[in-house]
Amino acid sequence: MVITRPSYRNVATPLTREVILHLRAGEWISLSGEMYLARDATMFSIIEELERTGEAPFVLQGAVIFHAGPAPPLPGKTVGAVGPTTSARVDRFLEPLLERGVAATVGKGDRTLEGRKLHVRYGSLYLVACGGAAAYLTNFVAEMEVLAYPNLGPQALRRIIVESFPLLVGYDTVGGNIFQRKNPELRKYM
Repeated sequence: MVITRPSYRNVATPLTREVILHLRAGEWISLSGEMYLARDATMFSIIEELERTGEAPFVLQGAVIFHAGPAPPLPGKTVGAVGPTTSARVDRFLEPLLERGVAATVGKGDRTLEGRKLHVRYGSLYLVACGGAAAYLTNFVAEMEVLAYPNLGPQALRRIIVESFPLLVGYDTVGGNIFQRKNPELRKYM
């Protein structure tokens, strides 16, 4: 069996409408720039702050939110293991963020039916990071800082700077969905 490495399209944040509209489900991208790490408690806190003040702790327009919480870094490292968590768990927090311009979310696994519909309605992407490869993914993280909610510990809102972070487009803006494809070549990456 010969395993070939997929080809990647280089993409930078913040994501623009032009870039988003041209990406299709099943396409590999190499993402560079900012991502914001936010899990369940973080997402709840962001939504609470939006409702209370009308603002989020970071610019939402064109932003990429990665559903992950990093492990503490080893000596000399920027970040500990940083792997995706199941994104369907945070779909209840999704709409206020997408309607304010969040361009993409990153996680693992299929989303709820409502989550899939929201991504299409707001023209945003769902990007899939390789589950089980958290230690490997740290190689693509150049910087990390806590932005808000430090009381949440590992779930504090963090900004990371990534370089060539490998991702698979899970949902595109026209309803493409890799989880409903019968393509065994793609299924092995999920």
